[in-house]
Amino acid sequence: MTSETGAPQGNPGDIVNWPMLKICYRTDPEKIAALLPPGIEPGASPHVNLTIYNFPVPDEPEFGVVTTVDADFNGISGEYTLGYGIDQESAIFISQERNGQPKYPCAIEFYRLGPSVSARCTHQGYTFVEFKGQSVGPAEIPEEYDQNEWWIKVSRACGMVSEGYDFPPQVVHVRSRYGTAWREEVEGELILRDSPWDPLFSLLPLREQLSAHLWWPLFLDREIKLAGKLDPDAFTPFADTISGSRWPGHNGGPKKG
Repeated sequence: MTSETGAPQGNPGDIVNWPMLKICYRTDPEKIAALLPPGIEPGASPHVNLTIYNFPVPDEPEFGVVTTVDADFNGISGEYTLGYGIDQESAIFISQERNGQPKYPCAIEFYRLGPSVSARCTHQGYTFVEFKGQSVGPAEIPEEYDQNEWWIKVSRACGMVSEGYDFPPQVVHVRSRYGTAWREEVEGELILRDSPWDPLFSLLPLREQLSAHLWWPLFLDREIKLAGKLDPDAFTPFADTISGSRWPGHNGGPKKG
């Protein structure tokens, strides 16, 4: 259901009509390159993409923050996903085991009050992302499009061994087709704060905020499949990660400096 202006409407409190807050900023190309395992290449632009959302997964609220960087695999442009920080524990482990989706626990505040838009993301007591802004009204509805996302499915060797894999690293290709029900531009400020658990501030520093908008997506299609193997030896330095993300870590925790 839409209003006379075309904006989505529905039952009060129904989270299906919650928009997603999408923010894009420019960082240093070499910072992105350092986070990509060999075989996945930096994209044409050194962009970091944040999506903060509240959506039913499968039938209860899931607040989350998705962090991706522009990256290519096998000549296909897309986004390499560093993490899905979510507040719904039941979806974390099955997503990692089945598809390699890098989900981990995170506390998210995300709400709109009139034109005001606020978001805050906190993990292990560290608030690492904050955003405050104002909607400046509706924006042009883009054409339907495909988004390509890259995850890593891998399982290291069982037991007290230092190397080897039970399931060597493979790239998971997530192709999603979207339409747009409604979109509003947002003027506001993204603030990154230092955190050893979600090191955007240090590993993907904000050089220029490029855009922010509220997005009401139309989910048209999604395909998840294995897309190709990565060199297992070259991947070894990228195997230690933080929590369930793809941020570089040490024995499952923050990387020791």
